[in-house]
Amino acid sequence: MNKLSFILIITILISVISCNSKEGNYKEVHYQAINGNDTAVIALKISDKRFYGRYEISYYKFGKDSGDVRGDIKGDTLRGDFHYISNGGSWKRIPLALLKKDNKLIQGSGIIGTYMSLPCFLPGTLTYKDPKFVFEEKK
Repeated sequence: MNKLSFILIITILISVISCNSKEGNYKEVHYQAINGNDTAVIALKISDKRFYGRYEISYYKFGKDSGDVRGDIKGDTLRGDFHYISNGGSWKRIPLALLKKDNKLIQGSGIIGTYMSLPCFLPGTLTYKDPKFVFEEKK
């Protein structure tokens, strides 16, 4: 019994240590973008394959959209969703696509649809031309 208990404790410790080490691989970065009088700020925790964080868009004289972002990273593209309260109203969820280029994040746009009740850009509509926001890293 003692040997079995020892093996069980060692197994649990190894699991806890490996789970904690995976959480430590996230790097925190902050970005800001300005478009006319509107300002957007995004604070992300980024790993090799995933990201999550907070995103806020302040509209001049109209309020703000504020909420959480999360998603996957494939190459130089961050794709996920933005779950937010719109101008102090109701909760909304929209797709989010960011292209990393020259230490900047370029926000993509496209036609929004749903797939399995999740928002997404319809195939072939996502573009990074004429972005609403181009984020620059804040140090």
